[in-house]
Amino acid sequence: MASLVPPPRSSTEYDCAQWYARELGWATAGTSPVRLLTGLRFDVLELPAAAGHAALRRVGRTGPVAVAGQRMRLLVAAGSAEEVPGLLDWLEWGGIDLDLSAVGTGGHITAPVPPGRAAGSPGAAVWLRPPGPRREAERSLPALGGLGSSGGDAPDLVRLVDAAATECHRARLLRARNHLWAHRPTGQPLAFS
Repeated sequence: MASLVPPPRSSTEYDCAQWYARELGWATAGTSPVRLLTGLRFDVLELPAAAGHAALRRVGRTGPVAVAGQRMRLLVAAGSAEEVPGLLDWLEWGGIDLDLSAVGTGGHITAPVPPGRAAGSPGAAVWLRPPGPRREAERSLPALGGLGSSGGDAPDLVRLVDAAATECHRARLLRARNHLWAHRPTGQPLAFS
């Protein structure tokens, strides 16, 4: 006979959810894995990790940044996800497959392990740049002027989206070049004019 009592929550997962609620005031859902709800306190720009690292070198300081496997997640001010498609068009990136997405209202990301705690399994979400205390975390989020509470040392959303789009496009071109190079005909002489 199946038990009617659910198994106890993992204390690690429960502690993780409690840390986000207590320390940052961020809403969570689920327990395995814990998910952070987007659109309430922050939105997320998600892109390939390699492109994300290059974008971070270009813009310097940002808000909190997480990595999960081969994907990077840049936290931006709540409401920013709605602005990203228009920004990409305005920056002349519209219509180009960039592997760059924005997660906003109604979405979620897997919660990274809280700072200072051991990471779980390989590829688990971890903080590259962890959030600071409650008020500091939201002030550091990139935003459009008047959209959020972007601090003076965080880039504005336009600059961050432009750097992310540029690096996503570069990564795409590099993959295409490597694919062509790997599949070039061999034994064929090079033509010179």
